[in-house]
Amino acid sequence: MDDWKRTLGELVEDRHRHLVAYACMLTGDRVEAEDIVQDALIAAFGGRRTFAAVPAAEAYVRKAIASRFLDERRRASRRRRNAAVVVPFTRATTPGPDASVPDATDLEHALQRLPERERAVVVLRYLEQLSTRESAEALGLSEGAVKRYLSDGLTRLNALLGTHEELKEPGETVAVRKGARRG
Repeated sequence: MDDWKRTLGELVEDRHRHLVAYACMLTGDRVEAEDIVQDALIAAFGGRRTFAAVPAAEAYVRKAIASRFLDERRRASRRRRNAAVVVPFTRATTPGPDASVPDATDLEHALQRLPERERAVVVLRYLEQLSTRESAEALGLSEGAVKRYLSDGLTRLNALLGTHEELKEPGETVAVRKGARRG
């Protein structure tokens, strides 16, 4: 079996659900998350790219997920602007399978209320524990922009969650419990 096939098989078998969970934190939608993961896997392995090991492949796929998420948001924003010129934009809302799950955490709800870039930076820094430089590289932004989005995102999250957490370096943990709020 080719090395790339073995790496892909191991990645999908061992890490697929984690990749989908990561994408779901960005998108807020399980179906969209699965689509983005699939697209990222195709991008990573479609050209039979080889990776030294599964962790390297996973890191590449995670960067591709974040990139695709932001690209899709930009395209959707352009489509809405262009459609508004021609006809008023209306969005049909059809509840997906996740709509019947009332048990989403406060953090998930709060993340979905952040602008896309703030959400992406917060997820990369606190859930992926990437440094400012690594986050900037993954998202194609300057380090200053990442710091600004992170500061703004954390300020908004604190307001939404009723917390008072300060900026922490990756690796430091912030306790977030469902329904637990500090006053």
